[in-house]
Amino acid sequence: MKNSLNILWTNANPITAELMVFMYAEASVTRGWWDEVQIIVWGATAKLVAENKVIQTRLKEIQSSGVIVNACIACATELGVVEELSALGITLMPMGQPLTDILKNNERLLTV
Repeated sequence: MKNSLNILWTNANPITAELMVFMYAEASVTRGWWDEVQIIVWGATAKLVAENKVIQTRLKEIQSSGVIVNACIACATELGVVEELSALGITLMPMGQPLTDILKNNERLLTV
């Protein structure tokens, strides 16, 4: 099994984003706790990212530290934020199958 962590981020609370999702993801990469960390933006978090400049700045910072950020294209389309997320360097893709693979392969998944 890879030494990787997937964080399924569905909670659109900006405090939770900053003090849990971003803090842990960035520390995990920079301190070597995990070789790879992926944040999956799903649901209401897509709208939060598209609209909140502080969240956008922090997201760019953690991306530059090596955290991978992907987002559900269906959610982004439904919420009308595809362009905003793409401009932030977030990879948009159908996430149903990747999430299913993570679960079926017993990979590490933290859901927030």
